[in-house]
Amino acid sequence: MTTFNLRTLKIRPGEQFRDEREIELEPLELGGQRYLPVPEKVPAELTVTRASSGTVFELSFHVRLHGPCFRCLEDAVLDLPISAREYQATSPEDEELRTPYLEKDQLDLSAWARDALALELPDKILCKDEPDSRWSALAELRDRL
Repeated sequence: MTTFNLRTLKIRPGEQFRDEREIELEPLELGGQRYLPVPEKVPAELTVTRASSGTVFELSFHVRLHGPCFRCLEDAVLDLPISAREYQATSPEDEELRTPYLEKDQLDLSAWARDALALELPDKILCKDEPDSRWSALAELRDRL
């Protein structure tokens, strides 16, 4: 599990901290199938921006998932750019003003990255694109131009 200690930051409202961190990603279980991130540790850019009312956290990285195709169970590879944002109010009165990844000044980067990755996944992970024949006339027109 990869975490970031916010107590090490000394930024005031209006200031920003940027750093590259290596995040450990865990395999995902989807529909009874296991999908592995390759490599297990990916470089990610972490940005922390302090505002007068709270803190904005941004995380971006690129991941490649390997696992079975939804249709034929052959090997499928999925490349995804991930970009996520969270907010933590200085004095959160409501659950929506608090990020679930922050506890006792420790930002859980691995859990956040896992959830951000899960939100970016397509409905079906396929080994080959599934063309829709209804769009073939537009594809032909695009190829001619």
